[in-house]
Amino acid sequence: MAASASKRTEHIGTAASGADDGDVQGGCYGIQVLVAGRRKHWRDEVSAEIRRAGYSATTVDCAVDALTILALGLPMDVLVTDAELLGDLRCARLAVEARVLRPNLGIVFANDLEDADITDRVPDALVIPPGAQDGVLAVTVREALQARI
Repeated sequence: MAASASKRTEHIGTAASGADDGDVQGGCYGIQVLVAGRRKHWRDEVSAEIRRAGYSATTVDCAVDALTILALGLPMDVLVTDAELLGDLRCARLAVEARVLRPNLGIVFANDLEDADITDRVPDALVIPPGAQDGVLAVTVREALQARI
């Protein structure tokens, strides 16, 4: 009886993570993706693709809110940020500050990067060019998850 309960728990834990391979696993809440973007339509599209991939998505419309979530210690595995994020804390600075708070956080930039040297400051960040095909975001999030392990 104990062995079957153990197998059941192991199976539930794998399914809850939303990962389709054994190498990428989140915590007890599964894979958590923080989506930071100025435009609601963009955030909605990105979070829908994240959810279709089996991950959980939390969306914010500014970098300050994204950093607040990270500073509060909420479980996040990957940050997907729009290059069009405005304000004093733009996407480049958000990525640098997020990495200070969470050294193991996967970071994905979407759209055109204005700040060309961001890849120097966050060398392991992944970039999705504008106009990328459907499914590219989910694949890139998986790559960011695998790179942080």
